[in-house]
Amino acid sequence: MIMEVPLTELALTARSGDPADLDAFVRAAYPDVRRFLVRLTDRETADDLVQETFLRVLASLPGFAGRSSARTWLLSIARRVVVDRFRAASARPKVADLTDWQTTAERRRHRDAAGLDEWVALADLLDQVPCERREAFVLTQVIGVPYAEAARLLGCPIGTVRSRVARARTQLVSSWTAA
Repeated sequence: MIMEVPLTELALTARSGDPADLDAFVRAAYPDVRRFLVRLTDRETADDLVQETFLRVLASLPGFAGRSSARTWLLSIARRVVVDRFRAASARPKVADLTDWQTTAERRRHRDAAGLDEWVALADLLDQVPCERREAFVLTQVIGVPYAEAARLLGCPIGTVRSRVARARTQLVSSWTAA
């Protein structure tokens, strides 16, 4: 039976810069990061964003101290990559080959603007949630990891994961309505 090495352990080992350790870390982290980015964007965009995420991850890997799980650290970097991409895209003018381009642009701007604002607001609110709750929430509610698997990854009972998710959800809802 092959023993699976936790992602955080792989990240801490990969800080040395050894190519084999870096390869093992990227291979272990890639599926979660890609799934997260596909969920936030689309498949084609996610491929570019995965590469950009890992460029940032590898550049900051020597500074990773393991105070939070590597998965949480990776997904926060991925989230920032998505937000940066949305911000950059919204600053650039769009070229449309349409006869009624003005109406189309106005409809699209109104539809997309609220979504981007909500994602940025949610990201800011998630930053305010304590680390343990945020990890449980992101794993189960954003990535879609089953509660039992999240409990194993976080090293705590399944009831604790459920409690952390519920508390994180309550905090997010109250913060969202207060904003």
